[in-house]
Amino acid sequence: MNLIARVAGTIERYAMFRDGQRAGVAVSGGADSVCLLYVLRELSPRWSLRLTVLHLDHGLRGEESRQDAESVRSLACQLALPFELRQAQLAASTGNLEQAAREARLAFFRELTARGAVDRVALGHTRSDQAETVLFRFLRGAATTGLSGIRPVTAEGIVRPLIEIDRPEIEEFLRGLGVGWREDSTNASTVFARNRIRHQLLPQLEREWNPAIRQTLAHTADWALAEEAYWDREIDRMASRILVEADGAVLFRAADVAALPLAVARRLVRRAMEMAKGDLRGLNFDHVAAVLRVVSTASGHGGSHVCGLRVVRSFDWVRFAPPSVAPAGPYSLAVSMPGYACPPGTNLRISLEVIEKSGTSEASDSVYNERMGCVDGGRLSLPLELRNWHPGDRYRPMGYSVEEKIKTLFHKARIPVWERGAWPVLTAGRAIVWARLFGPAADMAAGPGCISPVRIRERRAKPESELPESASIQVE
Repeated sequence: MNLIARVAGTIERYAMFRDGQRAGVAVSGGADSVCLLYVLRELSPRWSLRLTVLHLDHGLRGEESRQDAESVRSLACQLALPFELRQAQLAASTGNLEQAAREARLAFFRELTARGAVDRVALGHTRSDQAETVLFRFLRGAATTGLSGIRPVTAEGIVRPLIEIDRPEIEEFLRGLGVGWREDSTNASTVFARNRIRHQLLPQLEREWNPAIRQTLAHTADWALAEEAYWDREIDRMASRILVEADGAVLFRAADVAALPLAVARRLVRRAMEMAKGDLRGLNFDHVAAVLRVVSTASGHGGSHVCGLRVVRSFDWVRFAPPSVAPAGPYSLAVSMPGYACPPGTNLRISLEVIEKSGTSEASDSVYNERMGCVDGGRLSLPLELRNWHPGDRYRPMGYSVEEKIKTLFHKARIPVWERGAWPVLTAGRAIVWARLFGPAADMAAGPGCISPVRIRERRAKPESELPESASIQVE
């Protein structure tokens, strides 16, 4: 009963359940999960919980796996509880089997939650599991985030009511009830790193260094978890101000991050990489340090691959993008007057608008103000083409006495390299009429005597995925 009271305290401390929720209990057949089921069955009236027994058969141990599933089915029947079984044939999986099994379990739980079969999924992780996890992650070079270990409650609705109970206590509890459990034969195999920690390293540390090492590691996790909860809120606040998401990538100004205390800068870089990559898998100290070295330089260009991401510095900006976010490809779009085009690889709509002159000074100012991007329609030879910038492109914008390479204009305007590939340029024949930001060519600009001024206007467009296939070019 002491164990049940302690689990109840853990549930309350972390607010694991709300009254009337449907709780799935993941039961493998081992001691930890069987204990969890009996404890939650005892405590369920306190929160009016509706329990369902969940079991995933990984198919890794043949007949032994089948017997585990039947044992859990029998237990659910004995306790008069609903039972959900899923099959996952992982025997043919390549790569890390432990990771594949973990992902299969999470997929099972997400499916149940998505269709409303459960509101929470309770797992049987214990304080012993917590100690093993913290030590395992420490040996692999984890930072404070990793040392927070197994979280008692996750955003996906997974809860761990036994997280403050040690494994020997669980076995003693089940023996006191006269309840048996099944032993997974793979738990004794030292092929798996976690089993070597459990059966070899931790016992050695207990004998030779610290008899309370498991409790010490669990306390480390508890301490780190509180630290992470604080930092998560702080980094959420800072990320909303500093990090920018655009076109599948994440960016920040190098100076903004360089000015931060090191502890904050490291965490913000981790957050940026997590947002771009989708997870923190494989990320280590050296990866973050490599990015911060790029950030700390006064200026410069260059890129490298860091933990599966392409990290590029250009002028003031650092950009993180996964390999799937490829540079924009070349494009060439015919455009009419009036008409518009949505250049691929951008979120822009470039329109050509024929202006009716009214003769008023207000209209004249609007037409001839160079910021409006007006060209003389009478000087334009057809067809008109809106295309991406090409290396070597050059023209003389208004205000310049000689031609300039657009690449030179990019440098003067500090345009990051990743924005240049899809940069819109309007041509008539072989002549450049207009370029985004840099405006009309001097010899094409509308002047006081212009009869047919055409305004080139840039607007934000819908993402291309939301446009019909025929919407690249439309005549207005």
